This record gives sequence, structure tokens and C-alpha cells, in this order.
Amino acid sequence: MLIGVGLGPGDPELLTLKAVDILKKSDKVYVPGQLAKDLVAPYADAEILEFPMIKDIEALNSHWKENANRIAEEARKGTVAFGLIGDPNFFSTFTHLKKVMQKHYLDIELSTVPGISSITSFAARTNSTIDKSFEVSDGSEIMYKINLKATHPKKIVEHLEAEGYKEFIFAERLFSDNEVIIRRKEEIPEKGNYFSIVYGKK
Repeated sequence: MLIGVGLGPGDPELLTLKAVDILKKSDKVYVPGQLAKDLVAPYADAEILEFPMIKDIEALNSHWKENANRIAEEARKGTVAFGLIGDPNFFSTFTHLKKVMQKHYLDIELSTVPGISSITSFAARTNSTIDKSFEVSDGSEIMYKINLKATHPKKIVEHLEAEGYKEFIFAERLFSDNEVIIRRKEEIPEKGNYFSIVYGKK
């Protein structure tokens, strides 16, 4: 099993209790750089895997595949954690690694532990308040949309379809005992509650 573990923005006190627990219990821990290694050090002896910041896509794919091969050997034998700065599902090294694993190692179970992302840490550190819709971009084409407080999820999906979105997830009360996650568009309900989310992907 491979678990992507968010380590937060860099403050050792901003690791979650769950992240610390996973790091302690994992058979092997990898990180993509020294800052992540330092954050992990109180809980595990992590090994650094190099992920070069280059734009040559062929060279990058080769490097990601090489690292995936290395991780796969350990992940088949036990639990492997990959600790990284921020959150593993937002613009992270783990998103690329996950794609390679899903393509070449379908037998290995993947999961993630969320961490405090650069988005929320920015708001906290700069004392910025965001209480209306906002856009996050790295300059590339917008491919995803997340609707919070999705009290009318089916209507939201219809609007997203008109905008060119093709894949949808409805989620409600995440990480609670009453959690609901629906991935089939036809099963998304007419009504959701305040803690509902609709995710769309083009």
C-alpha cells in the first residue's frame, strides 16, 4: 500500500495527528526533498527520492517511472508513506507519482492523508479572508471545478455539463461517520446539505 501524506506548509506543528500516526506506522517512508525529510525526522527515517524540476516531459516520465518502480517493490511488501509539503492532491509531486502508479501498478492500493495546503496556509499567514468564490491557477487550462455548499447537486452537475465538464463526484460530510461519496452521475441526488461538495472534471 502507498499513502501520500501531506506535511503542511513547513511548520512542524502543522502536521496533522493522522499524518504523524501514518509516518510512525509505515514500513518505509519516502520524501521528495530535504525540507520534507526534516519534517518527517521526529517520526521516521525517510529516504529522499529525486524529482527534478525540469520541463522535458520524456525525461520527467522516465524519472517518475523509475521512482515508481522503486516504491512499488516496497509497497507490495508493506505500507509505504510518501511525505510531501502541502497537500498530496493539490499541485504536488504525489499527483504525478499517483498517475504513474495507477497506470503501471494497479495491484497496489493508493490513498492520501490531507495536509494543510499552500492555499489555506497563505490565507492564514497573510490574514486574508476568502468568503466568496475564488479561482486557483498555476497558469494552465482550468480542468476542474469544486462547488461547496452543494445543496442542489443535480442542478450543479447540469450547469457543469453545459460548461464542458464530463466527470463528477458528489461528496457529503467527508471524514465523518455519515460520509457519502457518489461517483456515478446518475446517482447524484437532487438535494445535499451544507457540507456537500460537487467536483467536476473536464
